[in-house]
Amino acid sequence: MGNAVLDYRDGSIRSFSSMGGTVLVQARDPAKLCEELENAIDGHRYTDVWKLFEQHMGMEGFPRKSIVNMLLASFSESLDVQWLEKAYGLVERAFAESKQNLLEKETMIYLSFCLASSGMPVPASTVLRKLVEMGEFPPVSAWSAILAHMSQTASGAYLAAELILEIGYLFQDGRVDPRKKINRPLLAMKPNTMAFNISLAGCLLFGTARKAEQLLDMMPRVGVKTDANLLIIMAHIYEKNGRREDLRKLKRHIDEAHLSDVQFRQFYNCLLTCHLKFGDLDSASHMVLEMLRKAKEARNSLAAATFVFEAVGSGNTSTRELVSEQILSLKKSDGLENARPNTSLPVSYEEFSRDRNFLKLEAEAKEILDRLLGRLQMQVELITTERGILQPTERIYVKLVKSFLEAGKTKELAEFLIKAEKEDSPVSTDDSALVHVINSCISLGWLDQAHDLLDEMRLAGVRTGSSVYSSLLKAYCKANRAGEITSLLRDARKAGVQLDSSCYEALIQSRVLQKDNEGALHLFKEMKGAKIPRSDHQEFEMLVKGCAEGGEAGLMAKLLHEIKEEQRVDCGVHDWNYVIHFFSRKRLMQDAEKALKKMRSLGHAPNAQTFHSMVTGYAAIGGKYVEVTELWGEMKSFASSSSMKFDQELLDAVLYTFVRGGFFVRANEVVEMMEKGNMFIDKYKYRTLFLKYHKTLFKGKPPKVQTEAQLRRREAALTFKKWVGLF
Repeated sequence: MGNAVLDYRDGSIRSFSSMGGTVLVQARDPAKLCEELENAIDGHRYTDVWKLFEQHMGMEGFPRKSIVNMLLASFSESLDVQWLEKAYGLVERAFAESKQNLLEKETMIYLSFCLASSGMPVPASTVLRKLVEMGEFPPVSAWSAILAHMSQTASGAYLAAELILEIGYLFQDGRVDPRKKINRPLLAMKPNTMAFNISLAGCLLFGTARKAEQLLDMMPRVGVKTDANLLIIMAHIYEKNGRREDLRKLKRHIDEAHLSDVQFRQFYNCLLTCHLKFGDLDSASHMVLEMLRKAKEARNSLAAATFVFEAVGSGNTSTRELVSEQILSLKKSDGLENARPNTSLPVSYEEFSRDRNFLKLEAEAKEILDRLLGRLQMQVELITTERGILQPTERIYVKLVKSFLEAGKTKELAEFLIKAEKEDSPVSTDDSALVHVINSCISLGWLDQAHDLLDEMRLAGVRTGSSVYSSLLKAYCKANRAGEITSLLRDARKAGVQLDSSCYEALIQSRVLQKDNEGALHLFKEMKGAKIPRSDHQEFEMLVKGCAEGGEAGLMAKLLHEIKEEQRVDCGVHDWNYVIHFFSRKRLMQDAEKALKKMRSLGHAPNAQTFHSMVTGYAAIGGKYVEVTELWGEMKSFASSSSMKFDQELLDAVLYTFVRGGFFVRANEVVEMMEKGNMFIDKYKYRTLFLKYHKTLFKGKPPKVQTEAQLRRREAALTFKKWVGLF
């Protein structure tokens, strides 16, 4: 045996010899090590802290509870990703070694908050979930701030919705008795209106409106009250998901609520967008005309009020101050003032500990919610407000015109635009919206539609200049359409329109190309007799060229861009999606299947929303895994032969159903597809789901004799188990 020398006084390293060579041994006094660890934490020497902590883990395991929580608080307070990851790893290790009793609720909440505010939503949500598992329920005023920071990223917003669903499930249908004193900590965690608003706004901003609708379905079961913000968020969700009837029902509550101009604008923008989605051009155009009528009345009232105000004279300063105050309030309500930047400073652990009711975190959550809602307001593009009066924007005219033209409703389009011109501010005949639309049709080669619109203008008694006739006539000449040229010339003469020299030149050239020399000569004599001077300015060509070169984005330029760039919308898809969603929600899946079959037979291609309704409907019934498997095969086949794209919400719903039912071969296919598309997957949710329903699955040794199918199922289950991190 060799000699061993240990010095316990200074903890220095000594060596002893053995047959295998020299071994280094370090002995430290645990009490002294803890003292050094505390000093390093107090001095924010994070590198030393971690080294000393690892030494303690190697000698004695976890240090005492107070030191563990001091270390977590210090690392969290740094807001440095490196040390936040270390702190999170420590929590994971404590749970792995069944030492979660060392973790204090307050420290865990602070760690989760710091992780979320540093852009790390996945570990932040895991810490929150572990707190709930421990029975250490975080108050909603604290975890709503964590939710708010999470909801500022796509993955975080999805996780925030999952957290609301998980926590809300505990309170569904009055499961928790509020009369019992023992339930007070649990009731303090119950999600409130602000928590729902934050999560719903995050879902909307990152395109997961169907997940948001799941939250809406839960709200009445949890007993959450609506406020003005929630009403507007609901409108956005219904619009995104094509729930027009729900949007109409919501209108009654909107009219009764005390909303700001900005909120009214958002609601009516959603309603107008939904009308367009469903191809209901009558309702959409009626809304626009009604807005124009009210705006005209308001302008007239304002003009009268201004006249009275000016008659009062400059001596009445109090009236002037009142008017100035009203204008300022209008600007504020219309969102014209710049939003205040986020001036909140990082919350220190000491400050956090003193704030027992988490008032600062609650205020921060409210501030972030306001910013999220501000971003939603920026999506409004069809309606604006002027002095508190709703008014249509140029964008809605563009969308309506495109929809009317695609539906072949030129007469209705002309009627709408003529009425709109009467209600709106008067403009010159050559600069009216209808003339811009006709010119756009000519530019796109839609000459028949342009001619039909021009006829409607003439029949309605609306006069127009020669430029639009000239433009269409030249286009007909270029297309060599002799019959239409004759008809248009006759209409122009009836309307008393005098064509310019460039028009005559185009007509003469067309006759020459047709070898109609006599006709060409007749036109030349007519031009000379009318004493029409030769002109080289071509207004329409200049206008089109200006649009093409990115000049001023007027109505014509926007319309051309919309028609050329935007895909044609199949309004029937929204109608059938609503029907299928209705049946699926009522769990009438046979009717939903019939509706899907009818939808296809009518030539409407189902999309991700269609299949999402079907999958969630089957999942709600339970046990319909074979049907979902068949639907999955159908979806893959359909996607490969069409332009349909799988989205995160659809694939997540399919994956959940397969894991719940133990169909791991299919589950792995979905995982592969989601990872290929860089979609976020909540592994914690699926790990929990696996442990709940399949904990003992394929745990022992495999049987000696297995069929190929059994072997495949076993391998798939083990692959999934490994993917979720269970071994």
